[in-house]
Amino acid sequence: MKIAFFSISLPCFFLNVKMTTTKKALLGLDIEELRTLTANLGMPRFAAGQIAAWLYKKRVKSIDEMTNLSLKHREILKEEYEIGRTTPIESVHSVDGTIKYLFQVGIEGAIEAVYIPTENGERATLCISSQVGCKMNCRFCMTGKQGFTANLTTGEILNQLLSIPESDTLTNVVMMGMGEPFDNIDAVLKALKIMTAEYGFAWSPKRITVSTVGIKQGMKRFLHESDCHLAISLHNPFPTERYKLMPAEKAFSITEMIELLREYDFSHQRRLSFEYIVFKGINDTLAHAQGLIQLLRGMECRINLIRFHAIPGVDLQGTTSEEMIAFRDYLTNHGVFTTIRASRGEDIYAACGMLSTAHKEA
Repeated sequence: MKIAFFSISLPCFFLNVKMTTTKKALLGLDIEELRTLTANLGMPRFAAGQIAAWLYKKRVKSIDEMTNLSLKHREILKEEYEIGRTTPIESVHSVDGTIKYLFQVGIEGAIEAVYIPTENGERATLCISSQVGCKMNCRFCMTGKQGFTANLTTGEILNQLLSIPESDTLTNVVMMGMGEPFDNIDAVLKALKIMTAEYGFAWSPKRITVSTVGIKQGMKRFLHESDCHLAISLHNPFPTERYKLMPAEKAFSITEMIELLREYDFSHQRRLSFEYIVFKGINDTLAHAQGLIQLLRGMECRINLIRFHAIPGVDLQGTTSEEMIAFRDYLTNHGVFTTIRASRGEDIYAACGMLSTAHKEA
């Protein structure tokens, strides 16, 4: 949160008033930063590991709960720091079990996180955000209509996982919420590091998927610094048509992206997928299916077909279920493994960015 200070003349009785300052958050600090912090505060080196365990394994909400730190050290820590946890300010529940949570960020910002359990209860996925708003301005995305407000900190990214009531039931995380993860690459990579580190959540990278429209430098860093799954927001195999849906195509075209991805091995731990929202009469023809086959020929990957959730003021329509099935079958029969993603939460501001937009307008 940025605070503006203005120079004004004050009566003399105000001059001795002590200004209050916002405490710094512990949530989002990695083990190296915690070691530096404890050293600066005169705490023993092993205290860094203790604090990390309280933050990421025991998931405490206050420094007072860190009972294996001495009372003296807890008081020293509280002078400058707080945990940095915030609870959702709103939630909407779907009949299918999906829950969309709204978190306040700063004074006026808001982000969404969506809890998505499977019908059999075996898996529970949380879709999280990386930015307040987004710069990419994809034609079909409500978040893009908001414009860009701010990058989330690492702590604000992790807070979404820790502060929903279902936190302990999560089996998977997808970074497909508000914002473009690779446009906030430093905070995102640090969050992934803490999620997969032994001192952190100790999750397998196989449980985490990061989605991107395609930002070259961010993608390169992700591929070198993380083993998590990668999902490309594709939506059209033809660059000129994709540009009409996704202005980011101009900066880093899908053909360049595919050339880069072909340099990496996706046959083992890391999975590569392509997200493809199917629009009626826009990208659902035989020519588009053939274009996808040609574009992805020989790659170890999958395509996830997604139903379009309509948003206000956008003249796009989703294709029918029958047409999606035919599209999927054609791709699969020609060697491109393709699935249709189950549509969830259609009765609760289904499209990404709709709940936060409604909150902002209200």
